[in-house]
Amino acid sequence: MPLSAVLFDIDGTLVDSNYLHVDAWERAAADAGFPVSAWHLHRAIGKDSAMLLETVLADATDEQRDRAKELHAEYYQALGPRLKVLPGARELLAAVAERGMRVVLATSAPDEELELLREVLEVEDAVWAMTSSSDVETAKPEPDVVEVALEKGETDADDALFVGDSIWDIKSAAAAGVVTIGLRSGGISEEELRGAGAIAVYDDPADLLAHLDESPLGRSA
Repeated sequence: MPLSAVLFDIDGTLVDSNYLHVDAWERAAADAGFPVSAWHLHRAIGKDSAMLLETVLADATDEQRDRAKELHAEYYQALGPRLKVLPGARELLAAVAERGMRVVLATSAPDEELELLREVLEVEDAVWAMTSSSDVETAKPEPDVVEVALEKGETDADDALFVGDSIWDIKSAAAAGVVTIGLRSGGISEEELRGAGAIAVYDDPADLLAHLDESPLGRSA
C-alpha cells in the first residue's frame, strides 16, 4: 500500500544543528558548574532535554540541571545565524509532497527553537503539519511526538514512515509502530542506525533524494 505521510525530524535531519546543540550544551553545563565532554553530549543529542540532562549530568543537582537548560536555550539562540539547511532538504520535502504524501515535521523543539528552524528551512508550502514541545510532555525516545505527528498527519502508523538521524528517532518511531529511514547527517554511523532498527540509511537528504525511487519512499510512486 502507498504511504500517506512521511514524518521528518528536523535537527540533524533537515537542518545542520546537532553540533551547535553540542556547543550550546557544553558551554551551558560548564557555566552551570558541571563540565561535560562534547562527545558525551553528542551521544545524547536527540533525547528529551530532561532525559539528556539525566544522562550527561547524572551527578548534578536539580538546580545545576535547571540552570544548564536555561543557559542552553540562551546560547543556542545566539548560534541561530550559524544554522544551515542540510543539502537537498528543501528539495526532498518538495518531492515527497509532489508525490502526494503528507509532510509532517515531527519535533519536540521548544517554540523559540522551532521558529529558528522554520526560518532557516523555508519549506512551509510543502509541510502539511508540524509538532513542537507544546504538543507533548515527554519527547524522544518516548513515542509521544511520533503519535502526535501521526494524528496531525491524519494517518495510521502502517501508512507512514519516519526520517531521522538519531537512534532516539528510531526508538521513538518504533514505539509508535512506524518504520524509519536513517540519515548519517546527525553524526551517527550507519551501523548504529541500522542496529537501532532503521530499514535503510542514507548520508543526508540529498542522498535520499537521489535514490528516492528505489528507497522505501518509492512505494508511493
